[in-house]
Order: sequence, then C-alpha cells, then structure tokens
Amino acid sequence: MRRKDLPAYIGGRTETGMKKKQIGGLIIAAILFIAVGVTSVLTNAASQRMLQESVSGILTGDVEFDAPYSDYIAVVNVEGIIQEQTETGLFEVAAGYQHLTTMDYINDLMYDPNNRGILLYVDSTGGTVYESEELYQKLKEYKEYTGNPIWTYMAHYAASGGYLISMASDVIYANSNTMTGSIGVIMSGYDMTGLYEKLGIRYVSITSGKNKDSSLLTEEQIAIYQGQVEEYFEKFVRIVAEGRSMDEDTVRVLADGRTYTAKQAQENHLIDEISSYEEMQNQMADELGVYEFYQPQRTENVFASLFSEIKELIPKSEAQILEETAARVESGVPMYYAEQLQ
Repeated sequence: MRRKDLPAYIGGRTETGMKKKQIGGLIIAAILFIAVGVTSVLTNAASQRMLQESVSGILTGDVEFDAPYSDYIAVVNVEGIIQEQTETGLFEVAAGYQHLTTMDYINDLMYDPNNRGILLYVDSTGGTVYESEELYQKLKEYKEYTGNPIWTYMAHYAASGGYLISMASDVIYANSNTMTGSIGVIMSGYDMTGLYEKLGIRYVSITSGKNKDSSLLTEEQIAIYQGQVEEYFEKFVRIVAEGRSMDEDTVRVLADGRTYTAKQAQENHLIDEISSYEEMQNQMADELGVYEFYQPQRTENVFASLFSEIKELIPKSEAQILEETAARVESGVPMYYAEQLQ
C-alpha cells in the first residue's frame, strides 16, 4: 500500500475519527444550548407571571381561595348593596359587596370536599332584583349539589334583597337589634322637569313609540311599570313562602314593604332565633361537629387605600351627594331594596 493511501494518525487517532467526534460534540453542545435557552425562557416567563400576579394582588386587592385542608364551615359575607360588581382601578378600593367575587367563591365551595356548610353573614338593605335573585339561586344550587346546610346570621340589616337571599337557608339567626323584612319591590327615579324649566333647559327626545321615553311619565306608563313591579313582587312572595314553609297568603299580609325588628320577625316566623354572632357560630359548630370557620382574605390595595384616605378629606358638594345617591338607588332599575331614614 502506498503511503498516501494510509490513514493519517495524529496522537494515535485518525483524522476521520477526530472529525466525527468533533461533529458529535458540536451537535451535543447545540442541543444543550437550545435546551438551556428554552428552559431559561420558560423559567423567566413563569417567574415574571408569578411576580405580576403577586404584585397585582397587592395593588388591586384580589381574593384568593386558600381554604383549609381539613373540614371547615365557610363564611360568606354579604355586606352593603347587592348589585352588579364594578371594576376598580389601581387607585380605587373595592368596597362593599362584590357580586362576581362572591359567586366565584360559592362555586369554589361547591367543589371542595372539605367544606361542610356555609354561614351566610348578611348586613344589607337589599339591592337589584337581578343580582339578589342570582345570589339566591347560587346558594340554592350549592345546597342541592353538596347537600350541605346554610345557616344565616343577620347583622344590622337583612332587608328586602338581603332578606330574600336568606331564604336559601336552613336556619336564620338575627341580632336582637336587626332590622329585617321589607318584602317588596321598588322602582324609582327623579322627575327633573321642574329643575330644567328653572334652568331654562328644554328636554327633547325623538322616539319610535309613545312608551319609549319615560322621562315624563304618563298614567299608561306608570301602569306598565306597576305591572312589572307586581310580577317581581309575586316572585318574592313565592320565594319567601318556600323558604319559610309558609303559605303565600300569609306572606302577602306581612309583605307590605315594612321592616320588622328581630322580635317582630321571630313572632311572624320570618326568622328562627335571636342571638349574638358568637353564640350562633358555636351552635352551628356543635350541630355540624365542625369547629373551623374560614373566609378568604382580600389582599390590601396599598395605593387605593392611600388615595381613598386623601379623597375622604375632600368635602363633597350637595350635587355630588345627590348624584351618588341617584346612581346607587334611584336609577329606574327594579330593586329589592329597603329605604333608610336619614
């Protein structure tokens, strides 16, 4: 064999063997480089998402479902006006009843095997027909799906819509100073024509039908809205009759819109017991044999709390107070709501 046909040896290895090993090493290095890069990107994305969620929770005041891993009774708070949940900005505090948050919370409880019941804490003068009934139906769904009981405790108020949602309960307790009842429906608004005339403002509307514009209510339009109110009222009566095991005629006698003291409500079978909140908790715990109560905690919105305190220092004009009251209650929307004396 001629010399040029022999494989060249360098350090005991052939040039061909070295090239194969170099290529193999490069491939392995490339794979490792890609794997490290992909892992780095995924890790970075995950960490950024976790950081954003953490910061978001601190800034916006999110509620996290972190129920115990042992048997517990869930506290569902309904405090304030029962109405559509409004989105809050970075500098706004989510105050009062939060409808979607509460509905999601009850959903979580339905599928948690450690949950053994709901303590419904009500401190509300009511709210819109839509949200009040939706919450009532969600509580009924919880009972039917889980078979767990619902006990209600009424604080300052559990009136109108606040009373209606309590009809999903097995037992109703009230504080001795609770105001409840107000079984009825209200649909209200302002007639601004006198003010417009005084200010020289002329209201104009072009409609497709005589009942499209209700800014100047006619007798016919009043009758139309009265019919709607009566329909919602009849539904309210049926819900109370079912929830309290009473006949509808008896409920109608009580349902003239008035509120009742706890003593009067108990005498009329609208509630079951009068006690303090602590006494009610102890009785519920003993009845169910479960002694841990749980409710999710909202993380504090730091910026919102700061700006809320500053905002409270600025006095409101009478026009602002009137506008806020009108937007909250007298919006023309049917309400299960109890008017409060100011």
